[in-house]
Amino acid sequence: MAHIEFGEGLPGIRGPLAFSPATTKPLCDLAEVLLSAPHSLTPAEREMIATYVSSQNDCYYCQTCHGSTAAQHLGGADADYELIAQVKQDYLTTPISDKMKALLTVAGKVQQGGKYVTAQDVEHARQAGATDKEIHDTVLIAAAFCMFNRYVDGLATWQPHDPEMYREIGKKTASSGYVGRDWKQPPRTVTAK
Repeated sequence: MAHIEFGEGLPGIRGPLAFSPATTKPLCDLAEVLLSAPHSLTPAEREMIATYVSSQNDCYYCQTCHGSTAAQHLGGADADYELIAQVKQDYLTTPISDKMKALLTVAGKVQQGGKYVTAQDVEHARQAGATDKEIHDTVLIAAAFCMFNRYVDGLATWQPHDPEMYREIGKKTASSGYVGRDWKQPPRTVTAK
């Protein structure tokens, strides 16, 4: 049960977003810029960073939503979902680029605490092909998702374990992004039950 009362059927961050419209716009604008705006990293790669950090923070809702969105950006096949599951378990052995592995290393260090990122980590990312902008944005995505994860979990939001709901959210986010959505509306899979 959530620590404060949110609208019925609003899982994860949807409850707090609906509860506090004044903070919804800047939070959604930040997510849109970090994860969906034009960038040299694909939306799938940026969602992978968000997913990995959320999994390290043990935020079920965020890791599952953003994992689904990453998989949808990759094509939405079962193999894409399996790749994202592998990234969460051991990204170093997954079939992703060396650059993404280096960036996930940086993101994982940020998740532990910003001062864990070393000059060596950054140099390794550069040698793997990461630009300074990609390194900057990886750190910012990781830091932002530590905040988002704590927002969701700190309020003890409802986080159902319905894979179809998360697939629905992933499809919607991959196609529509983060701004201009009605966060007060529960996912269809919730209202259909």
